[in-house]
Amino acid sequence: MELRLYDTLSREKRTFVPLDANNVRMYVCGPTVYDFAHIGNARPVIVFDVLFRLLRHLYGETHVKYVRNITDVDDKINDRAARDFPGLPLNEAIRKVTEQTGKQFHADVDALGALRPSVEPRATEHIAEMREIIEKLVAGGFAYAAEDHVLFSPQAMNAANSVLPRYGALSNRSLDEMVAGARVDVAPYKKGNTDFVLWKPSKPGEPSWPSPADIKVEGRPGWHIECSAMAWKHLGEHFDIHGGGIDLVFPHHENEVAQTCCAFHRERMANYWMHNGFLQVESEKMSKSLGNFITIHELLADWPGEVLRLNMLKTHYRSPIDWTMKSLEESAKTLDDWYRVAADVVPGEPAASVVEPLLDDLNTPQAIAALHGLRGEATALSGSLRLFGFLSESAAQWEGRKQQASGVDAKEVERLIAERTAARSRKDFKESDRIRDLLAAMGVAIKDSKEGTTWEIAR
Repeated sequence: MELRLYDTLSREKRTFVPLDANNVRMYVCGPTVYDFAHIGNARPVIVFDVLFRLLRHLYGETHVKYVRNITDVDDKINDRAARDFPGLPLNEAIRKVTEQTGKQFHADVDALGALRPSVEPRATEHIAEMREIIEKLVAGGFAYAAEDHVLFSPQAMNAANSVLPRYGALSNRSLDEMVAGARVDVAPYKKGNTDFVLWKPSKPGEPSWPSPADIKVEGRPGWHIECSAMAWKHLGEHFDIHGGGIDLVFPHHENEVAQTCCAFHRERMANYWMHNGFLQVESEKMSKSLGNFITIHELLADWPGEVLRLNMLKTHYRSPIDWTMKSLEESAKTLDDWYRVAADVVPGEPAASVVEPLLDDLNTPQAIAALHGLRGEATALSGSLRLFGFLSESAAQWEGRKQQASGVDAKEVERLIAERTAARSRKDFKESDRIRDLLAAMGVAIKDSKEGTTWEIAR
């Protein structure tokens, strides 16, 4: 069965045919490192980690290159740095913020079971590439300098008689429809309402670099040019897959396409554009004003990362997801069962019943249903779960983590179970029931069988 992926540009599922099967290339927009990542930020991390694992399974680990960037120059970073380190020069404060939040992000996504990308470029390390692309755009008549800014002209792109795509094709909007939603400043030096910034002058104390287009004052890049430059540097002018959240389709990804295609006279930047859907919490949009803004870090204090991972994958990546406590509890119970059955088993090959739904545009809900059907085939279940990014621990480590999180004293539990077993053997069922209720009050669930009594932390 062939891999089929939904392409946002063509608005249909298409058979995936890599440009080079020995060098499959994927770029996904990563974090802006100014604060803890929230649970919505975890969705593209987990979704495209599953795709990365699947591509490695299909083409070989050494034949897939996954690039996820880090944005470390941004107004939000500047604001956070000035707030948190008011006594430091701004550039030094910015470095502290980006180092701290970058480490926080990595710790969080590692806990979610996500593999590190092949390359994780930082925007500030690619200023030369940004300036080179901007110079190409100015020389080609697609961009212009005005009052120490460099701006891109979508009108010039659409007027070009060439192989270039139409500006607005990715988001399926006309130029008129884009004016209200464009993330650009209203400024008298702009030639058109939809023109967007490639480069702008830096304010005193802000990060700055020599400007392109013969601009004398130093400046810094706009947001969109950063990803065009990093993708070009590490994947080339044309590559296989570009991914991110659906909120990035316009203006960010639309502008990436424009910059890259015009700079290199290409019809396409990426052959497949993939976008994950929105996330809400308990049926409401997540926001700080509603008090339901949840970071990955906060959730990891209460739940193992694999629980968050499974909870995310129970919904198809293109559909909206409703993040609920009930669903988390169900995910935790499912993983408890999988760990008992498959964690300590030598893994076999992933089952076809699991791989085939993934080949159909990452149909993770159907693949998870197939995992439930493998409960009687421990080796296949073990191999399939590992393809998904689960079973990173032994069964004992998993159970120990639960005990530690719950504060339960395992030795005390074993002592009480031994007392209950003795009471049952002498038919003192009143005492047996008392101990059972005591264990339940401690958050311990017990199960009696012919082999004896087992226990686990009640979710």
